[in-house]
Amino acid sequence: QVQLRESGGGSVQAGGALRLSCAASGHFFREYCMGWFRQAPGKEREGVAQIDGDGSTTYADSVKGRFTISQDNAQDNGKKLYLQMNSLNPEDTAMYYCAADAQECVLGAPIQPRHFGDWGQGTQVTVSS
Repeated sequence: QVQLRESGGGSVQAGGALRLSCAASGHFFREYCMGWFRQAPGKEREGVAQIDGDGSTTYADSVKGRFTISQDNAQDNGKKLYLQMNSLNPEDTAMYYCAADAQECVLGAPIQPRHFGDWGQGTQVTVSS
């Protein structure tokens, strides 16, 4: 099992940028998948981006060209996952969650929450117009 903790959320005006971080601790197998999800009030949890151990990435169509997922494996204890979010708009307002699973990423849209077993508590992102 992997423990995940998100940080970096906040309030920003439309057109602005934020960088989310996720500190992941625990045992990682060689094959794994980590991802970012978001959930707005009254809506289902939506997959935003995912990355596997080889660095292959997948993005939701709604964030392609604006968001970038990356990871830092050079950690003494665990990993760090990032989500650079540029050109934010009010539709990006949501609670953002970091997730992980001990298998390669399942390719193909949409990125599904059911493919991830470990979750963080979330960090709020609010974009005002």
